[in-house]
Amino acid sequence: MSPTSPRQPGTPLPANGTAASAVAADTKPAVPKTVRGFAVASLVANIAIVVTGGAVRLTASGLGCPEWPLCTPDSLTTTPEMGVHGIIEFGNRLLTFVLAAVAFAMVFSVWKIRAQRRDLFRLSIALLAGIPAQALLGGITVWTGLNPWIVGGHFILSMVLIVLATVLVNRAWLSPQQLTTANGPLATRTLRPLLGALGVLSALSVLLGVVVTGSGPHAGDHGAARNGLDPDLITRLHVVPVYLLVFTLIVTLYLVYRHATDGRLRSSLLLLTAVVLLQAVIGYTQHFMHLPIVLVGLHMLGASLLTGAAAHVVFTGFARRVPGTDPAPAQTGTPVSRMP
Repeated sequence: MSPTSPRQPGTPLPANGTAASAVAADTKPAVPKTVRGFAVASLVANIAIVVTGGAVRLTASGLGCPEWPLCTPDSLTTTPEMGVHGIIEFGNRLLTFVLAAVAFAMVFSVWKIRAQRRDLFRLSIALLAGIPAQALLGGITVWTGLNPWIVGGHFILSMVLIVLATVLVNRAWLSPQQLTTANGPLATRTLRPLLGALGVLSALSVLLGVVVTGSGPHAGDHGAARNGLDPDLITRLHVVPVYLLVFTLIVTLYLVYRHATDGRLRSSLLLLTAVVLLQAVIGYTQHFMHLPIVLVGLHMLGASLLTGAAAHVVFTGFARRVPGTDPAPAQTGTPVSRMP
């Protein structure tokens, strides 16, 4: 075959710059850079709103605006008489509009390609729909005087949105090749139950952490009720799925490094390991230091990062199309299976 003749199907690419160019072209994301940028912004914004919401609770500003949707019965905004607590609570409410702007921008960025990328369009719509749901749930927390179970539900909904945003980021980085090929899940049959367990145990750890918070001293307002559970007992229950998560993570890492496994799966597991270790250190430190607000805030950030990292591991292990460098079909000319 001459250098200028077209490559026949199934013919290996030459080991030169042409092959490298073809591989690079295949591994470039299939969507515009703006779509990928807004996908990342969606994830960052949903994590940031958790941190700012935590600041509201930890500074006892949860009822800084005692009404909803107005701040007071007669004012949409905070008043000087409400002091710093009113400013903090109203500032958090204003950040909801920033989150909404990012969500609308995400929807608009995929609008032209919505027929080709229905997955991205549906995820962006789900994230947008989560904003009024969060706002309404936030209003209910004010109406109920910061009921700890409603506050916990408010936090859990944020975790769901972080999972959706993590999947959105992953899918936004798929290359044209990965969109048209199905190589099967990266995780083997042995690893898949372990990855599923990592996801479930991460979720249980976060859920029980919410219950622990509802029994602790940081109620969001000095007069707000607690859930009435024994904080020490709930904390002991909370660490059970954490210990199981660490054990499962160790076993999974051993199997992944013991056998030849795709680097993308190893990288996602290492990221989860780093987050789990950091979260464990913060959790134990805050417990023995009697819950200083700075460490509690960092622990809430850690819960958000844990949720995203666990979702990333599950996506990477189970998805039939996974972002990352996968040049084997382009280099070898091996026929690739098509999605039905």
